[in-house]
Amino acid sequence: SPLGLPEGVAKAITAALATADRYPDPFCRALREKLAAHEGVPAEQLLCGNGAADLIFRLVWAKRPRKALVTAPTFAEYAAALETVGCTVERYFLREADDFAVTEAFCGAIDDSVDMVFLCQPNNPTGQLTPPALVARILERCTACGALLLLDECFLDFLPDHASLTAKPLLGSGNLLILKAFTKLYGMAGVRLGYALSADPALLDAMGAAGQPWGVSSLAQAAGLAALDETAYVDRVRALLAEQRPRLTAGLRVLEGRANYLLFQGPETLGEALRQKGVVLRSCANYPGLDASWYRTAVRTGPENERLLKTLAEVIR
Repeated sequence: SPLGLPEGVAKAITAALATADRYPDPFCRALREKLAAHEGVPAEQLLCGNGAADLIFRLVWAKRPRKALVTAPTFAEYAAALETVGCTVERYFLREADDFAVTEAFCGAIDDSVDMVFLCQPNNPTGQLTPPALVARILERCTACGALLLLDECFLDFLPDHASLTAKPLLGSGNLLILKAFTKLYGMAGVRLGYALSADPALLDAMGAAGQPWGVSSLAQAAGLAALDETAYVDRVRALLAEQRPRLTAGLRVLEGRANYLLFQGPETLGEALRQKGVVLRSCANYPGLDASWYRTAVRTGPENERLLKTLAEVIR
């Protein structure tokens, strides 16, 4: 979030310091009950973790897949987790000609040899959103092949129409696990709090047992409870993104996407040129499927975005 930590969350963390000398609830019961009402699912379908990355690793450690399918480019932690259990990572390279969008052809890459499929929605770093109807067909294909689909919706709540885009209506399938986090929307990256949704209680139990106990601190649980009340804050974040994203896209040649960040191409020397002027831009050279000419930037506040565009204009002639 470009607005940083919500004030109510900061106050909740401060107030929870009095409980820091005690072990936290290992089952996050109060937080799961409130999340259940927020997400419209039973509390039994929720598992909280120390950020979304913790849950990715727990899933992989619990299931120990032999072969997994990931798109490229996408979030690096999927492959990092899979490699810890010796899993073969098969990358499905998205085509620049399709603006790196997931197409129907992705279904054809899922076969009986694949145990797990990872799909980021919207994708990081492209911002591309896979249509819900295609997500449903991907899940059908996974179910037919006996594969588990992890759908990462950590950035989805930035979108005003997120409710119509989420895969929660598909949770009846035991082959689907949805990943979400407080990290992005509420600016809580340092707090470390994420959660998974699944209709398979045995899977969630196995994930819970796959990592250390007390994985979510009492301070993080208090922060999550407070964050769910920050509806006005969320409205401000979405309004800011709706106002500022078009300004950035007008000033850059970007890949069309929907996330709170955007992917664009520039000279390979751009990153170093900006660094000389005090601006650090995220290079995407380490994403399989991209090279050093691709960069990602978050949609920030108006003054920050203007500074970026002004500096870019100075270094790109």
